[in-house]
Amino acid sequence: MASEFDTIVVTGMAAISAAGVGLDALREALADGVSRLSPVPEEVLGEAGHVWGKATSFRAADFIPPLKARKFDRASLFAVVATGMALKDAGLDMEKVDRTRVGIMLGCGFGGIANSEEFLRGYFTKGGDGLVPMLFPNTVPNAPASNASIEHGLKGPNVTFVQRFCSAESALFMAMHVLEKGEVDVMVVGGVDELNPMQMRGFRSMGQLSRYGGGFGEGSGLLVLERADYARRRGARILAGIGGARTVGLLLPGAEGDGVARLLDGQPAAELVSLSGTAADAALMVEHLTAIPRLETAPLTGRSLAMGGLALVAHLLVLPAGAHGLHLAASPEGPYYAFQLQGGCPGQP
Repeated sequence: MASEFDTIVVTGMAAISAAGVGLDALREALADGVSRLSPVPEEVLGEAGHVWGKATSFRAADFIPPLKARKFDRASLFAVVATGMALKDAGLDMEKVDRTRVGIMLGCGFGGIANSEEFLRGYFTKGGDGLVPMLFPNTVPNAPASNASIEHGLKGPNVTFVQRFCSAESALFMAMHVLEKGEVDVMVVGGVDELNPMQMRGFRSMGQLSRYGGGFGEGSGLLVLERADYARRRGARILAGIGGARTVGLLLPGAEGDGVARLLDGQPAAELVSLSGTAADAALMVEHLTAIPRLETAPLTGRSLAMGGLALVAHLLVLPAGAHGLHLAASPEGPYYAFQLQGGCPGQP
């Protein structure tokens, strides 16, 4: 499947990660190239030698009253705070917009998992009497997007994608379609995930700490996408343009080259490529990009099922105005995504 877009721009961004809270913290990590991953405490796994990307500098109380923050799971806290930061960065006054035309689509792999553990632990240890009803709304992956939409009054489309390491890119792909069809003017798009000791123990029990479960991170990377005509009418600062998107569901055995060609052939010459998920392990794709500078956020801040949102934010932070970029994302069993990016507003300085 291939879709070409020439009407969608990025007007705001937000980042929360192991690098810190805000765009400046991520920009600093990209500039110095020093990993922000930290050792997993030995008591978590019973052994040393593992790292993770905990967002240790994030404090919900810095943004949300403590009593309100208590009702959210950690992923929802990331999403609520990052959405507010992204809308502010975009200069959107929610009191002056048609809220029914502002939506949110997020990728989320592990949202609510800590609340799910606590909820189920009560049941398995005490039966029905051990269930805590207030925990249940935050045990599902769509809780972060839903809580963010409630807190910020986003009344447009609200969708959450859980699609392995391409969860955030799946959200971006769908949001672009909704914008292109004219159903909305603005979409908050990206990914959010949390990380806790129980997850790490689960990865260990599945033998994944030395494979896909190693070096996991948490946080949120969000973009504010707008229809270009709407953004220009309101005088928005345009950070980037998204020129097109392509996806294939699977690289079929024996025909992998055909799938890669569908993604990459005919793409504009890129000056920077960002790799998310397991794209760096897809040899056939990487072979096409040997002469292009590569950007990978996983070694800096960790990866997770929805950290493609953070990779997109990082890409746009360093992509010069007018320069062409390419974002590639993959999961071991598919799907595969390729997004064309352009720094600054197409056709403008």
